[in-house]
Amino acid sequence: MEKQPFVASWSGGKDSAMAYYRAIKSGMTPKKLLTMFQEDETISKSHALPFEVVQAQADRVGIPLMIRGAGWTDYEVKFIEAMNECRADGITHGVFGDIDLVGHLEWVQKTCAKSEVVPIHPLWQEPRRSILEEMLKVGFEAVIVVINTQMMPSSYIGRTFTIELMNELEALGIDSCGENGEFHTIVINGPIFSSRVPVTFGDVRENEGYVFLDVSLSN
Repeated sequence: MEKQPFVASWSGGKDSAMAYYRAIKSGMTPKKLLTMFQEDETISKSHALPFEVVQAQADRVGIPLMIRGAGWTDYEVKFIEAMNECRADGITHGVFGDIDLVGHLEWVQKTCAKSEVVPIHPLWQEPRRSILEEMLKVGFEAVIVVINTQMMPSSYIGRTFTIELMNELEALGIDSCGENGEFHTIVINGPIFSSRVPVTFGDVRENEGYVFLDVSLSN
């Protein structure tokens, strides 16, 4: 994979950050970050991060940010449009943070094929816990910002990822990687950033079975 140009699917969370980290460690060349947003392009999908926070991450990664606003009905269409643009710019590969959910893998493979982009999954089928341990070892800092309250207690909102937190979650029978949608994170520091992302954590909001931690840029 030496020097292969890639676009990274970027949620702003730990899995996409680790996939990006693995890709550049393998010698691939990053060209763009792609983040899918809500239709009005102010808040990111799933992780509910404001545009300015995702842009601040991209600035510290040092790679241009591409965003697409979409609902769930036109999500695939907008994703393929973004991949088409990347391919037109000479980007041949896409890097994704999926670990072991086959449905996600197959969707990425199907959509990337329509743009003749080669999908790469640097984390695929590795033990979930070992990915988290490596994440901490190399210096990433991740904070839980979204929780599905049907799958885990809302009291974990705002917790920073540590070995101790992983142990707590696993003792409760909760997947400490959140691969099944239990929670989402924001990465605010680590080896892919030029400096720590200056964020402030604010109010906790609840909506339709989820709790969200407000994240904003610090002044």
